[in-house]
Amino acid sequence: MRRPFALFVLIGGLFFGPPSAFAVQPDEVLDDPVLEERARDISAGLRCLVCQNQSIDDSDASIARDLRILVRERIESGETDEEVVDYIVSRYGQFVLLKPVFSPTTILLWSTPLLVLLGGGLYLFSRRQAHGNSAVETDGAASLTAEEEARLRKALANDPSDK
Repeated sequence: MRRPFALFVLIGGLFFGPPSAFAVQPDEVLDDPVLEERARDISAGLRCLVCQNQSIDDSDASIARDLRILVRERIESGETDEEVVDYIVSRYGQFVLLKPVFSPTTILLWSTPLLVLLGGGLYLFSRRQAHGNSAVETDGAASLTAEEEARLRKALANDPSDK
C-alpha cells in the first residue's frame, strides 16, 4: 500500500514541482537575495537557444547555464537590468528574447497572423464572388433549351405521358 502512494508522490513532485528547481544549480545562486531576484526576473525573459521554448531558468542545457552565469556576473558587476539584457541581445540577437520587442525588424513577425487572416478572408470572399456570379446570367434567369422548356411545361401541367 505504501509503494503506490510513494510512487504517486514522486511522480506528482516531478510534474507539478516548480520547473526552475531543476535548472538553476545551487552554485549559480547569488548570495544577495535582491540580486538573485533580479537575475531570476531577467532570466525568465531570456530564451534557451537549444530548447527554444523555455526560459534559461527552466532549461538544463549547458548554454542556458552559461547564460544564467553570465547574467549573474553582469548583475554583480553593477549593470542595470536593461544593460544586462542589451548585452545578451547584442551577442545572440533578438531571438534570445522570449517576448521580442516591437521594432521595424520584427514588424513582419508581429503582423504575420493578421496578414494570414486577411489573406484567407480575401481568398474566401473572392471564391464566393466568383462562384456566385458564374451560375447566374446577366438577366438573372438560367437559359433552357427548347426541349427542356417543353419538358418543363409538360411537368408543370402534370402530363404523365413524358418519360
